[in-house]
Amino acid sequence: MNIRSMTGFARLRRQSPDGEAVITVKGVNHRGLDLHFQMPGVLDPYESAMRALIRKMMSRGHIEIRVQYHRNKSDAVASLNAELLDSYLAAFRQATRHTGTVAECDLNVALRVPGMFEPAADQEPEAELQAFLLTLLEDALTEMNKVREREGAETAAVLVERTKSIRTAVGQVREIRTRAMPAFQQRLRDRLGEMLGGTGIEPQRLVQEAAILADRSDIGEEIARLEIHSEQLDQMLQKGGEVGKKMDFLLQEMNREANTMLSKTNGIGEQGLVLTEVGLGIKADIEKIREQSLNLE
Repeated sequence: MNIRSMTGFARLRRQSPDGEAVITVKGVNHRGLDLHFQMPGVLDPYESAMRALIRKMMSRGHIEIRVQYHRNKSDAVASLNAELLDSYLAAFRQATRHTGTVAECDLNVALRVPGMFEPAADQEPEAELQAFLLTLLEDALTEMNKVREREGAETAAVLVERTKSIRTAVGQVREIRTRAMPAFQQRLRDRLGEMLGGTGIEPQRLVQEAAILADRSDIGEEIARLEIHSEQLDQMLQKGGEVGKKMDFLLQEMNREANTMLSKTNGIGEQGLVLTEVGLGIKADIEKIREQSLNLE
C-alpha cells in the first residue's frame, strides 16, 4: 500500500435515471478519521452507508463530504413538508409578536425554504438511489486517494533523504566518539576523584555513583539506538501503508535519544563542541521529518 497524505480534493457530477448528484470530498490533517457531511435532509437515510464506505477507504483525516442531489422534474412527485411549514409559520408569528409589527407571511417565500418539498415516500427509489450515491462516492474517494498518494509519495521521498542525513550524522557522531573517548574517560576519572575526595562515603554508594557516572560519560547506547531507529524509519517509509502514527512514536524516541546524547557532551573540550553541533543537526532533521509526517495517513 502506498503512503498517502491526508490532504486531497475531488468533485464528481453524475446523472442517474432519476436525477443528478454532485459529490465533493475534501481532506485535511487530523489525528483520527473525522467525517463531516453537508447534504439535504432527504439524503440523511444514506449517511450511515456512506460513512461505512469512507471508513473502508480512509483511516485518518478531517474529511468534508458535500452532496447535492436534484431529482428530475418529470419524475419528482413532491409532497409538502407540513411539519416544516407549521414551524416556519409559528416562528413568523412569534417574530411579529416580539417586534410588535403587523405583517402577513408571504407563502411564496415560505415554500422556497430548503426542505419544504420532499419526494413522496412511496415514490422514492431508496435502493437504487443508495447504490447510485455509494458508487459516485466511491469514485470520488478513489480520485481523492490518487491525489493523496501522489502527495504522499512526494513527502515520503523527502523524508527518505532526511533519514539518510540522520544516519550519516549518527555515523559522524560514532567516529567523533571514538576520538573523544580519552576525554570521556578523563571526565569520569575527574568526577570519581571528586567523590573519593569526600568524607564518609559508603562503598556501596560509591559503586552506585560510579556506575551512574560511567553511564553519563559515554554516548554509545544513544548512538546505537539512533542507528536502529533511523533504520526502522527508513524501512517504514519504504514499506508504505499507514505510517503516520507509527512515525510519530518513533520520532519521539529518536528525539529523546538525541537530547540524552547532547546532555552528555559537556566538559570534554573541543570534541564535545563538535558533537553538540552534529547532535543539533540530528535534532533539526528529526523535527523536520516530524512536521512533514503530520500530514501522512
